[in-house]
Amino acid sequence: MAASPSGIRVHSGSRLLRDAIELLSSMRFAISLLTLICIASVIGTVVKQNEPAANYVNQFGPFWSELFATVGLTRVYSVWWFLLILAFLVLSTTLCILRNTPKILTDLRQYKEHVREQSLLSFHHRGQADLAETPEQAYARVTGVLAGDGWRAKVQQRHEDGTWRGTMIAARKGAVNKLGYIAAHSAIVLICIGGLLDGDLIVRVQMLLQGKTAYHGSGLVKDVPAEHRLGPGTLTFRGNMEVPEGARRGTAILTQQDGVVLQDLPFDIELKKFVVEYYETGMPKLFASDIVVHDRDTGEAKAVTVKVNEPAFHRGVAIYQSSFDDGGSRLKLRALPLQAGVKGFDLDGTVGTSGTLPLVGVADGEKLTVEFTGLRAINVENLQATGSGTDVRKVDLVDSVQAHLGSGAKVRHQKELRNVGASFSYKLRDAAGQAREFNNYMAPVDLDGQRVYLAGVRDTPAENFRYLRIPVDDQDGMDRWLHLRAALQDPARREAAAARYGKLATPADKPAMTPQLVTTSRIALDLFAGAMPPGDGEKPLGGLPGLSRYLESKVPEAERARVSEVMLRVLSGSLFELVNLDREAAGQKPLPGDTATQAWMTQAMMSVSDSQFYPAPVLLELMDYTQVQASVFQVARAPGKTLVYLGCVALIIGVFAMLYVRERRLWIWLQPAEGGGTHVRTALSTTRRTLDADAEFETLKSALLTPAAGRTP
Repeated sequence: MAASPSGIRVHSGSRLLRDAIELLSSMRFAISLLTLICIASVIGTVVKQNEPAANYVNQFGPFWSELFATVGLTRVYSVWWFLLILAFLVLSTTLCILRNTPKILTDLRQYKEHVREQSLLSFHHRGQADLAETPEQAYARVTGVLAGDGWRAKVQQRHEDGTWRGTMIAARKGAVNKLGYIAAHSAIVLICIGGLLDGDLIVRVQMLLQGKTAYHGSGLVKDVPAEHRLGPGTLTFRGNMEVPEGARRGTAILTQQDGVVLQDLPFDIELKKFVVEYYETGMPKLFASDIVVHDRDTGEAKAVTVKVNEPAFHRGVAIYQSSFDDGGSRLKLRALPLQAGVKGFDLDGTVGTSGTLPLVGVADGEKLTVEFTGLRAINVENLQATGSGTDVRKVDLVDSVQAHLGSGAKVRHQKELRNVGASFSYKLRDAAGQAREFNNYMAPVDLDGQRVYLAGVRDTPAENFRYLRIPVDDQDGMDRWLHLRAALQDPARREAAAARYGKLATPADKPAMTPQLVTTSRIALDLFAGAMPPGDGEKPLGGLPGLSRYLESKVPEAERARVSEVMLRVLSGSLFELVNLDREAAGQKPLPGDTATQAWMTQAMMSVSDSQFYPAPVLLELMDYTQVQASVFQVARAPGKTLVYLGCVALIIGVFAMLYVRERRLWIWLQPAEGGGTHVRTALSTTRRTLDADAEFETLKSALLTPAAGRTP
């Protein structure tokens, strides 16, 4: 018997009710609902779920992000229409099971031994023979063959006018195929019910019954009013909680589409120590938290270790290791001035806090608020240099060809992974509320053969950091570079450097060139410092872009390349003299004109040019830190988990039963032959005609229609 795709036909009630019941209980309707859930799940996989609204705006734009939020594509698995489809799928599948299960169970008890012996001749798999055996001998042999091959049989003796006419043996095998239908469809119901129980539906219902609402504000957890809290008796929930080292927490945060709800736990979690281990690639290898669970009712304190995929359980609540974060590390910073008139200062900060920068020399309307957002003690980066150009003198054709052959996992450049030390991130927010994010490294990094400090900045979280490269001096610090920037902002020192450069660069046989070289040097330094407009009525730009704009406005295009080369050479020499003047004023020796100094000057000129566009009056340098880590736990009470596990087991059993177990029915008719002996007729019915079924029937036919003495061992 095959499961019917039609629904339950009700013969009483209104026509609308009868049609609705038939539609809900039909297999076609259940398959349609399952298709819709699959499509929604694909959308939920492609579109990241429960992200901040700004992320969707950056990715899809204002129109589509608002449309996705309205329809619920950003929270597919908790939106009302998805839960409604899931509920209808449960109802429809349950009705399908109720409709077909009695028929299946009835069919399992039937062997169909009442089949007429003449109808066996119409089967595809059939055979017959006259055997030189008595009916008793043939019956004993046939039943022995069936029992040895695992067939379950039922026998019917047929009489006519009180005389024995023959024996019909009806056997069957693979009846578990029918039970696979019940198991697979029951699995769908169990998994869906488990998903509904462990989803947001129960939380929403409990919030509605208890008059609870979502919380939209900010502040401390302890200050959130009771109307935004759920008690420890909540049937099901799944939330997150962050616990710093040495701290103790007992409230989880449940994210809702219109805010958050606080879930009070029946216990507190105290984090003793958080342990994280890394691979050589810098990826985390182990997250582990040594915690103490304090029961609020009994006062019991239980020490456990929570690892990834190894949760702890207490009073029906599972504690999972979800992630880790900074728990309030303490930072010692130095503010380096990048604008004229701004003074440097020392600053202490704590990750997760904010405050006003004590800027001196900045107008009150330009005061900035600093927000310390994070600290990373380990940064493993790939420092392997991979040039994009091709040197024709070093082309190896064989190596070039082999680099594109072989394994798809082959890489042309080996990675050079190295821990470059700590970095910290912060935001500077202006009076209008606009914020930029900064990320600075504590120690210098080797890049392209030069040791540089990296100071990153980005305008929005969707962008990558843009890094300012500051070359280090012979003390592995930034003081020489800072002194160069400060000297560049002083008109008197620029004039002195231009005068020295003009004197030193003048050929001995052409002393008349000195005033011209001094003037060129002064113009180059003023343009580079942003103290001279590149054109009439234009705002000073500064850096190499300011020099480029000046040349574009003053020099004909035909002469621009030659003049640019001269101006860059003059600027480089003038900056070198500016550095030496500053060193002489401080009682230090002048820089030697070796290769190392030339490399430093080149990087310093590029860095000073870029720093003209650094969007902050100061650069914060990390001098020291005390790291405090925090562990992020996911706490969940999931009564539907058991149903989901049972559903998965039932689904595996049902799918294997339906796909790999074939139901077969076998009939054997025994009757006296006309010339003596026994006439045997057999037929096989199977749900799927396959080569295996053909081979199986040929084997059975040989065993049933051949006496034991005539068969080949």
